[in-house]
Amino acid sequence: MSLRARTGTTSAKQASIPEVSTASSSSTSTKGDHEPETPKSPRASPSLSQRAISQTLTGTANLANLLPTGTLLAFQLLTPIFTNNGACDSATRPLSLLLFVLLAISCFLASFTDSVKSSDGQVYYGFATFKGIFLFDCPDPASLFDLKDLSKYKIRFIDGVHAVLSVLVFVAVALRDKNAVSCFYPMPKHETQEVLDIVPIGIGLICSLLFVVFPTRRHGIGYPVTTGK
Repeated sequence: MSLRARTGTTSAKQASIPEVSTASSSSTSTKGDHEPETPKSPRASPSLSQRAISQTLTGTANLANLLPTGTLLAFQLLTPIFTNNGACDSATRPLSLLLFVLLAISCFLASFTDSVKSSDGQVYYGFATFKGIFLFDCPDPASLFDLKDLSKYKIRFIDGVHAVLSVLVFVAVALRDKNAVSCFYPMPKHETQEVLDIVPIGIGLICSLLFVVFPTRRHGIGYPVTTGK
């Protein structure tokens, strides 16, 4: 009799153990469900002025595509060498200035170059004149082209506008270069720094608008040649 009572008591205790564990697990899950989530700090969205400045800087950087490929490549390769990575002295500063002047002249003259495609598909490059175009690598243009067709490549007023704009674009790109600015303005004042930040953006906006309004039809040295050219 006593053995049966002990057996019943033991089984009752074993049966009560899972109930307690189940109740504890349910209470734990209930607490976990009601635990407050840690609030995430909202990411600050850029203001309208910041987005405008970012888009303007991106447009200014894309202005480099309007420069001749050779001139832009020479600027990117030679500027760190001539400026000694921005640490100019009395010897490297005049050399750097001479380099920038030569590259600006290269941009100006490249605006007057053009390309002509002959009937056999060969592309010839030349320099526009007031009567037509002077081809560099074609010894006898009359045998391949009609002189009346070459006369349409003569210099026009818009070519001078593009030449000036190309020089201004090069100035904007140079003012955005860290080595070039550090060479001539190692420790600029607050007003000078403001000018260095504003002027390239203004030049970039004006030149990009003018290039859109007055697009160039020439495909000279350093510029891509279209299929129909």
